[in-house]
Amino acid sequence: MGSAAPSPSSFDTSATIPLWLEGKPVTTAESFDIISPLTEKVLYKAAAASEKDALAAVDAAAAAQEAWAATKPSFRRDLFLRAADELVRRKDELWHYCSTETGSTEPYFAFDFSDALESLRSCAGLIHTASVGQTPPVGEEGRSAMLVPEPYGVVVSIAPWNAPCILGLRSFLGPLAMGNTVVLKGPEKAPACYWALADIFHKAGLPPGCLNTIIHKPEDGPKITTALIAAPTVKKINFTGSTAVGSVIASLAGKHLKPTLMELGGKAPAIVCEDADLNLAALNCTLGAFLYSGQICMSTERILVNKKVVNDFKEVLKATIDQIFPDKSGLVLVDKAPVSKVKKLLDDAVDKGAKIFYGDTKDTCQLSTAMRPIVLEDVKESMDLYYTESFGPTVSLFVVEDDEEAIRIANDTEYGLASAVFTKDLQRGIKIAKKIETGAVHINAMSVHDETNLPHGGAKKSGFGRFNGLEGLREWVRWKTITWKDD
Repeated sequence: MGSAAPSPSSFDTSATIPLWLEGKPVTTAESFDIISPLTEKVLYKAAAASEKDALAAVDAAAAAQEAWAATKPSFRRDLFLRAADELVRRKDELWHYCSTETGSTEPYFAFDFSDALESLRSCAGLIHTASVGQTPPVGEEGRSAMLVPEPYGVVVSIAPWNAPCILGLRSFLGPLAMGNTVVLKGPEKAPACYWALADIFHKAGLPPGCLNTIIHKPEDGPKITTALIAAPTVKKINFTGSTAVGSVIASLAGKHLKPTLMELGGKAPAIVCEDADLNLAALNCTLGAFLYSGQICMSTERILVNKKVVNDFKEVLKATIDQIFPDKSGLVLVDKAPVSKVKKLLDDAVDKGAKIFYGDTKDTCQLSTAMRPIVLEDVKESMDLYYTESFGPTVSLFVVEDDEEAIRIANDTEYGLASAVFTKDLQRGIKIAKKIETGAVHINAMSVHDETNLPHGGAKKSGFGRFNGLEGLREWVRWKTITWKDD
């Protein structure tokens, strides 16, 4: 690492965003530009970590781990609650960073921030419960046993840019709560957001070395990730991001026999039954598909509508999109690359016979980082969009004969993260929900749903393991069995 650097003040566009090492913000020999998707102009520079910097962060976490693991659950609880208070005080600052760095909108930031705050407070309240051991009975007379939860040690947390408050926070919250120390590899698109999260915890009293951050140039990702996972003192990895990158990380971790927790991509379906409240369904399908420009792993990508109500639903859906997303200047994506990817998927589908129900694939927006919502019909298996996660403001509408066909199409994907079902018959909704191969099903609500007390994760290639709640905290301990002969 380089020299100690002053912490950038709120909204300071002249500072280089530093990394965190041993409780101090530091700069590095190299830096890179952070470009806002809202203006397509440089915001500021961010310190760029090298492999040496990454390994220094691992060493700092390893040096701090034993003392941190020895702290009482009440100490960690109180620290987390102080961090929650600091998070509230810095809400406006985080909003500035999230909006300028990642193009977050006010409604989406409100969701991101409130979820993060609730997660922090909820986790604080669960630390005691998650830390309790067990004394199960054993078969041999005259012997006793206990199960003791122990932290893994040093954890590498790799977090994304698309919900920096909650996804950044949860990547290190569970590990810290259970006595691990963390190297947080944040996204190069949101360095100020992640600097602020680490700063909040240090201001709350987190001991030096317990949380160290790494941000690097985009091209340095493979070698730094490889070095972090290979480091002998790193014992577990969590990753939130694309399935393609998750596969690489899982392979690297498997090579070193290290466990992982992963939340990956999605192709979330929304099933609209013939007895659904069509206004409710249209509203939640619109939000589920286009909230934050569709850049959410739980975004609705397929709407499966019973043929008996499809014509009425389409009219309501069109009016709802007009009402919720009226801005003709488009929805801003994080940069030019995802716009290009989505347009390529749309062009391929249209060339192969798909029809545009809503929007225009030829629309040009003032910003090259923006595009208008698109709804396609007649999407077939031969089209790239049928199976590929678009991660942008587009959704495919399918007409189905019955629930069984809807379930078949919903499951015809390698993903399984989130889904939605709309029906006035709760028993019917639960019956459908049980047949969808996914980590979560939300009846009469949008597919984008995350609550801190509910375990969150996927099935199939959407990942494994769970964040949130007691299940999420217990991801970060292993159980030691101790037996003894009674006197």
